[in-house]
Amino acid sequence: MGYDVTIGIPVYKSVDYIRRSLESAFAQTYPSIEFLVVDDAGCDGSIDVIETMRQTHPRGKDVYVITHQRNLGVSVSRNQIIDEAHGKYLYFMDSDDTIADNTIELLMQNVQQYDAEIVFGSYEKIDISGNKTLFQYPSLQLLEKDELAVFAYRKYAGIQASACNFLIKTSLLREFNLRFINASYWEDMAFMFNLVTYISRAVLLPDITYSYICHKNSLSHYQQRDEITKEEIMRNVSVVDYLKSTSLSLVNKAYYPNRCYSIAITDFYIACHVIKRRNSIFPSITNKEISAFMAHPATIRQICSFSHYRMRNLVLYLLSKLPSFICVIAIQIIGKTKKLL
Repeated sequence: MGYDVTIGIPVYKSVDYIRRSLESAFAQTYPSIEFLVVDDAGCDGSIDVIETMRQTHPRGKDVYVITHQRNLGVSVSRNQIIDEAHGKYLYFMDSDDTIADNTIELLMQNVQQYDAEIVFGSYEKIDISGNKTLFQYPSLQLLEKDELAVFAYRKYAGIQASACNFLIKTSLLREFNLRFINASYWEDMAFMFNLVTYISRAVLLPDITYSYICHKNSLSHYQQRDEITKEEIMRNVSVVDYLKSTSLSLVNKAYYPNRCYSIAITDFYIACHVIKRRNSIFPSITNKEISAFMAHPATIRQICSFSHYRMRNLVLYLLSKLPSFICVIAIQIIGKTKKLL
């Protein structure tokens, strides 16, 4: 059966949240929606909640469940959703978050009005204490090739790192074989960072359509925990290294200097967090390893040819070339001036 939209929901150990999330998905005012759920073998009762709702809710006939026999991770689950979705457009949401009733209708209206390949809604972040922070885009139509990438890279974190809360043309993901990398952390960031380079027609909306709800012990907040494994840090670093490798084909793009800076400053922030929480990381991370984080994605010749962001990239490049002990001291000094340490 064909649908206009697929809402894809990977599920893992979400028994306390999945009912609320599915209720918000089922409450959509837009009629033609497939709900594609991937049960990633959390074995906590989430699938029982899903099956009950599937049998009792009026939209249950539009719910399709893929079940894993063992835990394969969120990247595998999302990639299966891309492969199996019947909707012309795809919308990811997490199994512990909620969406506004008119989310899909609003995004689809803009898809149709502007013939957009992707439409972003804005979102709110609700922390553990219940405090809300709004992340709002301006009202923008970016309808030429590379306009979205220029917008995304215009500043650090210029666009969301999450793969949720946007409607994207499913055929585009398949045509360019856009997939989530097999990483335990920051797979969203890697996906989004590269996705923007493939988009020709995008719309950004200031409307709050998504509620991102933080929970205690979230792996994305390792800096708040008493003990951090070195493996977690190195997996984050490996994602940034992946983004460096995928930058090689973009050297002639106008946004390349900005992209390089975004990658290099991410390395810098990782280094700052590692230095700040060094006594909580086991096994320990050496100065040489911290210095290695800072390897710049561009060459010195490329940086010298940049028409913009030249000095920012040059500073980070030179920082990476210092002896490791001096590099760490320099990161500490700069980090303190930026109040990161």
